[in-house]
Amino acid sequence: MAGKPVLHYFNSRGRMESIRWLLAAAGVEFEEKFIESPEDLDKLKNDGSLMFQQVPMVEIDGMKLVQSRAILNYIATKHNLYGKDMKERVLIDMYTEGMADLDEMILHLPLCPADQKDAKIALIKDRTKNRYLPVFEKVLKSHGQDYLVGNKLSRADIHLTELLYYVEEVDSSLLANFPLLKALKTRISNLPSVKKFLQPGSQRKPPMDEKKLEEARKIFKFE
Repeated sequence: MAGKPVLHYFNSRGRMESIRWLLAAAGVEFEEKFIESPEDLDKLKNDGSLMFQQVPMVEIDGMKLVQSRAILNYIATKHNLYGKDMKERVLIDMYTEGMADLDEMILHLPLCPADQKDAKIALIKDRTKNRYLPVFEKVLKSHGQDYLVGNKLSRADIHLTELLYYVEEVDSSLLANFPLLKALKTRISNLPSVKKFLQPGSQRKPPMDEKKLEEARKIFKFE
């Protein structure tokens, strides 16, 4: 029997959090080896574990996988969360790429200089209300089904639910005009595996604070 996947990353959300969400939703237990110093990162680089000298890296099924999208695609395919055919998969890809655009904006918010933060938040709110969430509300309305694609749980539903939690952290009122998205968030959150992941003490990570940001700067050597 294969061992649990092992996730190598900083002890924060970053580009690993969607992987944590997807594994948890699939009911897969995983271990984490946190990168806590520049030396930890150098060790992974020097032993050949990081193909492009970058994390996240996931050890799974005898492989050391890098690049977030590749990792997510593998997990989704393995656990039947990637549609039943090419047409469903391309819809899932389009939706998740759109989600990733907004997620990236929110992900980079803690790195934003203080004098630019208000403008950045205003832009995120505008894009959330007027570009991204209307698309997914319309998709759900168009087919009247419980899930985004094929009336079956897919990685798109899981990634969207994760994103909706982040949106609410920016401004809890942003979902007010999207009743179908609120219902989807509740539906996915109540799945037993996801519900467990949302409980205190799980491997889900909190928003990045100043302390975590400073730790990340030291490890990854960015300004």
